[in-house]
Amino acid sequence: MLRPVHHAHCQAFVYGLGVCAIGIVISGCELIEKAASPTSPTPVATPAPPAAATPVRYTAIGASDANGVGSTAPCVPFTACDNGTGYVPVLARQLRASRGVTLTNLGLPASVLSPSVETIARQHNREVTGNFVDRQMPFVPRDSTLVTIFGGGNDANAIGDAIEKGAAGSTIQGYIDTQARAFGADFDRLVRGVRERAPEAFIIVLNVPNLASLPYAARYPVEHRRVLQAISVAFSREANRQAGPGVVVMDVMCDAGMYAPAHFSRDGFHPNDAGYAHMASRLAAIVGGSPTSAASACSYMSAH
Repeated sequence: MLRPVHHAHCQAFVYGLGVCAIGIVISGCELIEKAASPTSPTPVATPAPPAAATPVRYTAIGASDANGVGSTAPCVPFTACDNGTGYVPVLARQLRASRGVTLTNLGLPASVLSPSVETIARQHNREVTGNFVDRQMPFVPRDSTLVTIFGGGNDANAIGDAIEKGAAGSTIQGYIDTQARAFGADFDRLVRGVRERAPEAFIIVLNVPNLASLPYAARYPVEHRRVLQAISVAFSREANRQAGPGVVVMDVMCDAGMYAPAHFSRDGFHPNDAGYAHMASRLAAIVGGSPTSAASACSYMSAH
């Protein structure tokens, strides 16, 4: 449940994370201060991974996964959480083994990437806390040298809910195609906005796994899983389009490790410590210079 608490110059929110059964009080004041700087570094033509042994200013954009929900040590939003076991703090610790790291974790539970999906979710009474474009991108520190973006899972579930409630009428595939185009346009806005705020940042986009193949979806009828699969694949392809100068895509759609049952928490949706460690190790390899690209097709795209 989201409950706004108003103050004189900022707004705090209380979030209940059902999986972790903890109440979190967070304040947006510090982030507003970070976003207020009117200056911007001189743009570079093609940002590359931070050079070995150089300091990293890492910013994470995401939802509950960025906070490590499902792990044994989830993080309070907007904190460094040095001992967390989600992929963001694990990656930060791995990078600190050889260099200095400054971490800004903008992850916000129950958020979606796309403003258009947020509107649909609220229309169908699905609780969301905001979207990446409006609530996270404006607070990316201008001196960031590494940014990870992982979203689309909550968006896919929200569109699946809307379809189940009749939003698509009799043209389900047409509705999915329309929502995928809108999601892609919002993804474009997000990546452009990050680049404008942090011209020197090397950006890693994680695409979307096939949610229909995650453990939580096993309880759904096969027709429901096929719809969820179609949404996931469409959204993942929109994420893949973001690859370009200074932006790479880490393929989770076609990564067997993203579907291993042993990598999931009890809710079957969020990774556990092992799942987050798998994600962090892949991200660390990319930061270290390992090449990465997204597959145009694989068996995980048509598993149902």
